[in-house]
Amino acid sequence: MAFLVALAGIGTYSGMDVVMKGLSLELGAYNAMLWRSILSVALAGALFAWRRPAWPNRDVLRLHIWRGCVIAVMAFFFFWGLKYLPVAEAIGLTFIAPLIALYLAAAILREQIGRQAVIASLIGVMGASTIIVGRLTGDYDADTGRGIAAILISAMLYAYNIILQRQQALVAKPIEIAFFQNVTVIVLFASLSPWLATQPPVAQAPNLALAAVLGLVSLMMMSWAYARAPANSLIPVEYTAFAWAALLGWLVFAESITLATVFGTAMIVTGCLVAAWQRPERAQHVETTAA
Repeated sequence: MAFLVALAGIGTYSGMDVVMKGLSLELGAYNAMLWRSILSVALAGALFAWRRPAWPNRDVLRLHIWRGCVIAVMAFFFFWGLKYLPVAEAIGLTFIAPLIALYLAAAILREQIGRQAVIASLIGVMGASTIIVGRLTGDYDADTGRGIAAILISAMLYAYNIILQRQQALVAKPIEIAFFQNVTVIVLFASLSPWLATQPPVAQAPNLALAAVLGLVSLMMMSWAYARAPANSLIPVEYTAFAWAALLGWLVFAESITLATVFGTAMIVTGCLVAAWQRPERAQHVETTAA
């Protein structure tokens, strides 16, 4: 169940990426992030007030704030780079993150790296590499090069974010995580508003609201999933983002889907199936520990 919820969470997040690409092209990456975060913190705050959970202790609060800072920088680099690349190609470049995160999970969380997890990640990387190579044309301008660099920086931060997500999920509920993460992001972005903020057109309000809802729902689903399964078993799910990005990029931005994309996506799905094939006793142990 944790695997399926994480799968749905990645799909929801990919939908948010597509909406945010359009907003970044219209408003700029900073303003798209700022106004989306304002709506996100309002929604998360309403849910937090409704549930009235206990206030987190100092260590948990520090973890919330730290991950919020990492996400703020990570998201800005990603959405800035996304302006210059097709959605599927940008997502493909981020696939270095799950592989890095797999070994960070061993180093930081002391999780054992099982053979299935390694095989699943390698299959996923091979699939992503197939897609990226199939999309390379060699005809990149300066903006495209900067976009690629920004996406790769974001990917490295995302790998660390996956580990922080697992640490948070073990000590806090999804609504609490969503609230404090969005509060941290809005504080950071609002501090720059006197110099960078501009008022968005009213016509963009529905897209901003949609991005906020998709981001919040995805965050809570991923937090729920990571509280019930170790990071190394869920990391390969990240590779499904490419399949979502290819489909949504084609539907929204008319970005082409090549044979390499289809073949690479099939490999990614295979990797996810390998990762999902867990022994019953291990799955039961993880669920009991998380509860």
